[in-house]
Amino acid sequence: MPVRLVIALVSAALAVIVAGAWLWFGREAPRPAVLRTQPTSALYALVDTRQADARPLTSAEVFTGATETLGALRRGAVEEFSDCADALWGIEAGGCTQALRATYTGEGLAGQFVILNLPDGRAADALVSALRSDGFVRQAASFDPERSRAEARALGHYVTVSWAGAAPGAAGADLVKPLIDLDGLSAVVQSRVLDAT
Repeated sequence: MPVRLVIALVSAALAVIVAGAWLWFGREAPRPAVLRTQPTSALYALVDTRQADARPLTSAEVFTGATETLGALRRGAVEEFSDCADALWGIEAGGCTQALRATYTGEGLAGQFVILNLPDGRAADALVSALRSDGFVRQAASFDPERSRAEARALGHYVTVSWAGAAPGAAGADLVKPLIDLDGLSAVVQSRVLDAT
């Protein structure tokens, strides 16, 4: 067999392997159709570092009995992660020690709320910036990401991500109210600010 033919066959085989690997491993995970982001502000200065706010979050603190129902949404699963990579794809959250996530469902829509505990406001701002383009939180609720809206905010050393979308096969739903309801779970950080005063 001529050397040129062997080289051509090997090159073609490598190209097929590389393309297959990219298709298998390089697929992007779901992202929201609309994303709004916000860096931290002076309002959260008292909880800008984990040193100033060392007590870890608990599921009971974030997802209280009063938040079992949020407007038209009802809470499903609640999860706690000590490895924040379990809640994210495509990005790393350096120094993140915990992530808490809850899913919610309602008539024709669903959503989720995630809060991540980072070392300081700079790390939180960096994660929010990365969420804009480099990766996102893993989707745990069943909704169509192409018909979804999300908000990612840095609040001191925390990052919250609220994400709502239309359920598969459901007619168009107004996602503004469910997204506001989910984002209301971030009030736990304001409670931490009040505790620090």
